[in-house]
Amino acid sequence: MRNIILGTDWGEDCDDAVAVRVLTRSHKAGKINFIGAGINTHTPDAAPSLYRFLEKESCIIPIGVDKSCPKKDWQNRYQPRLAAETDKTDDDFEDAVRLYRRLICEAEGKVEIIEIGFLQVLAGALMSEPDDISPLSGMELFKEKVSKVWIMGGKWSEQGGKEFNFSYTPFARKAASVVLEKCPCEITLLGWEIGAGVPTGNTLSRDDYLYQVLADHGSPYGRESWDPMTAIMAVIGDEDMAGYNFVRCRASVDPETGANYYIPDENAKCKFVCKKFEDSYYIDMINEVIE
Repeated sequence: MRNIILGTDWGEDCDDAVAVRVLTRSHKAGKINFIGAGINTHTPDAAPSLYRFLEKESCIIPIGVDKSCPKKDWQNRYQPRLAAETDKTDDDFEDAVRLYRRLICEAEGKVEIIEIGFLQVLAGALMSEPDDISPLSGMELFKEKVSKVWIMGGKWSEQGGKEFNFSYTPFARKAASVVLEKCPCEITLLGWEIGAGVPTGNTLSRDDYLYQVLADHGSPYGRESWDPMTAIMAVIGDEDMAGYNFVRCRASVDPETGANYYIPDENAKCKFVCKKFEDSYYIDMINEVIE
């Protein structure tokens, strides 16, 4: 079974929660082995709230936090309700880069990584040095054990496009640049233009705690689906079968601006996807999984 690690900016938006539901349901259905999650933001309630959400999903997996980020007390709209339901604190969770290294080393077989937030944890793991977990560098670990990376990021409908995950902070810009330049694995990118205008979660029961997350966020009628579209494509494991054409290319991100660029190249490791069908196709696909 395919081993999956998730990287998420849990708390900035609520489509992360929909994506996590996609992964937990797919895990319980035996389609993937969801082995851990790293949070690439750092707010007081982030890790405890994700822990509680996963607990509600009956899917307890290791969680890591990017503790190199300054802790920010953002006015998050759904983390406090979830965090209040557990006695876990930020101190109970390990560093996310260390978690990635440990999960990659411990996994039986290859690992795939889904990134639906900022990329500094992925970049940190990729560029990490040997340690007590493994005598291999991050680059050596990725070459040996990571088969694929799925990323929600960029705006590939235009050269010089700028999207939140790749451009929001200096750390995000540098990390995106490093990953696209250095990662030895195949990378599939789902850009902002794919998930915009594709709302999901609108058919959830009002008794569903995922609906409460959406409502707390201010999206009671559903939220656009950048992250769940990336997650379900990765679960399916094939861009074409998930409903996408793709452009294989040499992709890059300017580390100063976060702007993305590409040069079509049939031999390149990266590809970005383009929708084959109407938006309703993807809406129905996701809603069927999360309900």
